[in-house]
Amino acid sequence: MRTITRALLAAVVLVGAAACGSDGTDAGRSGAESDGSPLSGVTVTLGDQAGNLQTLASAAGVLDDTPYDVEWAEFEGAAPLFQAVQGGAVDTGYAADLPTLQAISGGVPLQAVAALRNDGSHTAVLVQPDSPIRDVADLAGQQVVVSSAQGSIAEYLLARALEEVGLSYEDVDVQYLLPTDAQAAFASGRIDAWAIFGAYLHGAVENGARTLVTGENGLTSGYGFITATEDALADEGRRAALSDVLDRLARAFAWAAEHPDEYARVIREENGASEFVAERLSHSSYQELGPPSDEAVADVQEVADTMHEIGVLDPGVTVADHVDGSLFAN
Repeated sequence: MRTITRALLAAVVLVGAAACGSDGTDAGRSGAESDGSPLSGVTVTLGDQAGNLQTLASAAGVLDDTPYDVEWAEFEGAAPLFQAVQGGAVDTGYAADLPTLQAISGGVPLQAVAALRNDGSHTAVLVQPDSPIRDVADLAGQQVVVSSAQGSIAEYLLARALEEVGLSYEDVDVQYLLPTDAQAAFASGRIDAWAIFGAYLHGAVENGARTLVTGENGLTSGYGFITATEDALADEGRRAALSDVLDRLARAFAWAAEHPDEYARVIREENGASEFVAERLSHSSYQELGPPSDEAVADVQEVADTMHEIGVLDPGVTVADHVDGSLFAN
């Protein structure tokens, strides 16, 4: 399995159109000589954020023997990932509910083919350890940096947390920064309040950040999605390969839930995470993968409606129109 770096992905997007053969197929997808099998010579490119899925798959060993080629494309957040989806550089996306909705609202041609869920603790609003901001109500009139861009899961948490204390979204000054930029700014004290997720969240807490509120207790839906591009779904070989990928990743999530300590060890070794961050990632990340259920669609529709009402998601999205559960075999 190969990893496409972010530096190379810009070039991949630019040459994507040139990679298409005269018959409309993607010449860049070719692999070994075909032997007549739907999976022979197929290459799928899986979009990932901060190495999460790739580390999980590596730890569980589920993609070691695929009859097709797998490439990984890594991004620091959902916004650049879905830009690559839009440009045809990747076959799949991997993101929380709101970034996926934002991509759909923006016209990215994709379908949610599998759903994930966690307890919401991987998303939080942080403040500096000595900040005078003691609770969410104190955010009124303050600047809050949201990562990674408009329509992130961190933004939904912020909106819901403000609503819980009787504040509107207009009561705070929201600014957007990609996680690595925000991480540096927060560490240097130039950001006081930061809505963030995942490894960036746990790293900041390890370094003394104070947690103002998390996405637990219903403040976020807890859902995320693996999405597939409509182009990949229309291709017989890639569709069959992606169906197999989902089955294998489901086994990986089940393995991680049963072996959190071993999973944390792999996170440390492969991603260079500290013991503190790795342990929290292994316990707070998505715990299972399955087809998008009616419950998931209904809960995420509530997210879509909430963010449409405050002007973050425009136009609005009918979630059920962008779900394809048939790819998930089990």
